[in-house]
Amino acid sequence: MSYTQEMVTLTRDVIGVLIPAGTRVELPEGADATITQALGGSYTVQVQGHLFRLDGKDADAIGKVADDVPNLASDASEDEVAEAVRKQLSTVYDPEIPINIVELGLIYDCRLEPADDRGWNLSVVMTLTAPGCGMGDVLVADVKTKALQVPTIRKADVELVFDPPWTQDMMSDAAKLQAGFL
Repeated sequence: MSYTQEMVTLTRDVIGVLIPAGTRVELPEGADATITQALGGSYTVQVQGHLFRLDGKDADAIGKVADDVPNLASDASEDEVAEAVRKQLSTVYDPEIPINIVELGLIYDCRLEPADDRGWNLSVVMTLTAPGCGMGDVLVADVKTKALQVPTIRKADVELVFDPPWTQDMMSDAAKLQAGFL
């Protein structure tokens, strides 16, 4: 999957996360930016030679529209909810690698538990491609935010672990093909 880079001008001040350090930086209105990746409702932009990740909620600052929330019946089965969660987690992308975290093999476990109000509590165990990645908190927050957008998910706990360590063998064949490993 490729993305044609697009030049834009920020229409308002926006907070970007510096890649790969994870530092939050205010990008000023009027700054010229190049969108280098637009996947899963978040954006990677280059501003003055640095890459920043913008949340989907800030899509308007670069002239884009935020993604819609998933649709799911209130009486959906556990399997339907689990599939909706998997689809949502598949919209979380590594900001440097244009492959979603599910295909990258970063999700180690994903469990639903009944909540008191006919909804579901979600528990996710995940890792990163590199333990020292400064974007870890950002990806964990993305997973939680995306999961909570699924109707009937009442609570989402996301645990970041590094054991077992991630390897390229954990990638799906589709991800390996996309990354040029097959």
